[in-house]
Amino acid sequence: MTTTATQRDHLLRVDGSPVRALVVDDEPTLAELLSTALRYEGWHVEHALTGQSAIKLAKSFDPDVILLDIMLPDLSGLEVMRRIRATAPTVPVLFLTAKDAVEDRVAGLTAGGDDYVTKPFSLEEVVARLRALLRRAGAVSEREEAVLRVGDLVMDEDSHEVSRDGADIHLTATEFELLRYFMRNPKRVLSKAQILDRVWQYDFGGQANIVELYVSYLRRKIDAGRSPMIHTLRGVGYVLKPGEVSSTT
Repeated sequence: MTTTATQRDHLLRVDGSPVRALVVDDEPTLAELLSTALRYEGWHVEHALTGQSAIKLAKSFDPDVILLDIMLPDLSGLEVMRRIRATAPTVPVLFLTAKDAVEDRVAGLTAGGDDYVTKPFSLEEVVARLRALLRRAGAVSEREEAVLRVGDLVMDEDSHEVSRDGADIHLTATEFELLRYFMRNPKRVLSKAQILDRVWQYDFGGQANIVELYVSYLRRKIDAGRSPMIHTLRGVGYVLKPGEVSSTT
């Protein structure tokens, strides 16, 4: 059985700040999809589309873990790994590749990589492997409680309790997952395709209407009689922002 977001614990850097992940893939759509999945984990994510930009970003960003495509347009992922290892020899690396030959896996691990995933892959598998690498490297600590706050909206991920301005809000399991995704990405515009993939794990297709339906359900419960928090950007997606505070006291 696949481990769901509701069953997972929460990882932070040892200093209590969000985990930093660097995604390197020359396919912009895939890079953004992977980045979104990791942001859903509460991580700070940067992505690079070329090997050269990845090397520069690794120095400034100081990632805790790297997701690295072996096939890049300028440098091979193996060369990128070697150069990053010169200054960051302990950062865990998960290689992504469309190849499944044994020699490619051996080459990737010999270059300094810690694990290997072959395309196509599931987002859940990638996330699980990255989390395992972080734990193995001792780069993270466990967070005992998981409480998300956006304005006056509060979610306890462990007890599944949600409230706004102190008033309890009762959600179905799917509504809870959708709201969790919004609250882990506040003020960030999320497309219907991203929401489908993360909440429902659907491939891109003609299912966008289910997102509209559940967003309307959430609005009735979250925004009813209050300053709206869930906003629609036509042709783009949805965004969750703190509601406006009344000027009267």
